[in-house]
Amino acid sequence: MNTSSSSIYRVGVVLYALVIGFFGINHFLNGTGFQNTVPSFIPGGIFWVYLTGAALIAAAISFLIGKLTRLAGLFLAVFLIIVVLTVHVPALMHTPGNPTVSIALTNLVKDTGLAAAALMIAGKGN
Repeated sequence: MNTSSSSIYRVGVVLYALVIGFFGINHFLNGTGFQNTVPSFIPGGIFWVYLTGAALIAAAISFLIGKLTRLAGLFLAVFLIIVVLTVHVPALMHTPGNPTVSIALTNLVKDTGLAAAALMIAGKGN
């Protein structure tokens, strides 16, 4: 990869890390709001909200400092796909009205895209 491509890639990774870090911080600021999104078959809802918030922040830090980025990217991608399958797909299937369907579909596509980006970072990571 040439210097220009490397610089563009690094800017993308930093921007992505800031987004992921924001989502992690948001889990702590709005924990009780996120608690309702934890599937009912998983006990200890608020624990998972805070744990995922910490994991998102850890992934963001990994991407920013360039350490363990492959591992962080893979774990983040797996986590996001699990969220898509356990939160967003069921929400899409159980939505009563069109506005809710749109929100559920938007969240599904957003987290799928974030998972794809995490895989791209993992593919170039150390």
